[in-house]
Amino acid sequence: MRAVVACLTWVFVVHAAAAQDAASTAAPMPDAAESSGPVTWELIQDDPEAARQAMSRRVDELLERRAADANVELAAIADDAEFLRRVFLDLTGAVPRVSQAREFLDGSSPDKRQRLIEHLLASPGHATHMANTWRNIMLPEGFAAEQITNVAGVQNWLRMQFVENLRYDRMVSDFLVATGGGDTGPALFYTAQELKPEKLASATARIFLGLQIECAQCHDHPFDRWKQADFWGYAAFFAQLRQPEMMNGQAVQLVDLERGDVTLPDTETVVPPRYPGTIDAVTDQRGSRRVQLAIWMASRDNPYLPRAAVNRVWAHLFGRGLVQPVDDLGEHNPPSHPQLFDELTHYFVDTGFDLRELMRMLTNTQAYQRTSAVADDPATAVELYAAMPVRPLTAEQLYDSLMRALLRQGASNAPAGFDNPLFDPRRQAFVARMQSRSRSALDYEAGVPQALMLMNGVEVAESVNSSNGLLAALEAPWFNDPQRMETLFLATLSRRPNSDEQAMFLEHIQTAEANNATERTAALGDVLWALLNSAEFAMNH
Repeated sequence: MRAVVACLTWVFVVHAAAAQDAASTAAPMPDAAESSGPVTWELIQDDPEAARQAMSRRVDELLERRAADANVELAAIADDAEFLRRVFLDLTGAVPRVSQAREFLDGSSPDKRQRLIEHLLASPGHATHMANTWRNIMLPEGFAAEQITNVAGVQNWLRMQFVENLRYDRMVSDFLVATGGGDTGPALFYTAQELKPEKLASATARIFLGLQIECAQCHDHPFDRWKQADFWGYAAFFAQLRQPEMMNGQAVQLVDLERGDVTLPDTETVVPPRYPGTIDAVTDQRGSRRVQLAIWMASRDNPYLPRAAVNRVWAHLFGRGLVQPVDDLGEHNPPSHPQLFDELTHYFVDTGFDLRELMRMLTNTQAYQRTSAVADDPATAVELYAAMPVRPLTAEQLYDSLMRALLRQGASNAPAGFDNPLFDPRRQAFVARMQSRSRSALDYEAGVPQALMLMNGVEVAESVNSSNGLLAALEAPWFNDPQRMETLFLATLSRRPNSDEQAMFLEHIQTAEANNATERTAALGDVLWALLNSAEFAMNH
């Protein structure tokens, strides 16, 4: 039944190899400025649009200079189809609908990429995808199915911040001082860490500061500057946090007491609160310790928060951070492009800690819009951001893309006011089965589970043998076979078939129809199954 897959291996290799030629037909982009210089605060205030364009050119300038120094050739600009699929996955977490793909690919406006980016950043799907991404970062590994309502509380809170495009420094500050009640999301983060100062110190430093200070919990850090007293000085900010006893059905509540300290494990010496990277204890008694920490987090005196945010956004879009791992920005682990990292951080701060603006500026760069198809030394090209990487879809991206491509809707038993995807039992089961052994949201890797799920999973099996969904829609009499083929490709790969693919698949369908007119749907199911099992569908490229 699936013999057509044997031909697919050759076809998709040919398609990938030809991507560089196709990229030459992409809409032209302006050349990066030869020496534009850093973008100034004054320009950002006077003309934000000009500042954004200048910063995009500056990113390209610094990356191109580094690639030239290493004698690495820049990849071509991706064609419209490659860019379309990539930006939908990165900004909304799923492939485009057929109608969206057709509209973009058929458009002739020279600024259609810029307009698509604006549309996606303002869409509800962007807020949901960002909330899903940050929820995976914030919650500890394994904190999932058995805590679904709690997880949804965190997701809903995050989603509202992204809908409103709240300043990132304000979002972190609000997160840290949450007391529960109406702000159940942040409060549930605290309970997920069992309100233990050492766990909260490790988690918040990793998430918000990009620092792995947990090695200093029991002894001085062997590779970084952090001493044991630094770790416990930071943990002291959470030492006075308590959760009152609750009646059944009550929302989580948090209170800050006026007492509570941490001590060094070996000496029992009380450690006063101290901000990371400083030597003086915090003696200001205005507000709780968490309030004092939140004020410092959102201040310009905090050198870590904006750098950590910039590094995470860069990794989200480019596949790896300017510092890797993304949560290890210690002095022992310098950035790959120091000047670029510094200038991006200044831009982020000067534009008001605006995550959406940072993504807008970066997705408009030539660097982001380059193809992933390179002939020579792709690893080095990707490392220097001279080409885009090929990345496996996350479990959530894969499920949501399957549902969209197949015109299916997940089931939901969500309570009123909750984000529906988290309450889709099929989605939950799919994501759980696709988890890597480490269960780490930061280190997801595709492999055997993904391959088996696509080949034999119930979602795909039902859809390629279904009387509803995409295949049923294609039975409409106004479709001819070439149009059906085009729709299958647009739904799954966000592009039209090339001439070789068109000829091969049409022959398969017409052979089936010649044997039995009712076999056309089965033949279309074969093609759909093959497309869903292709590397091109399973990857973000």
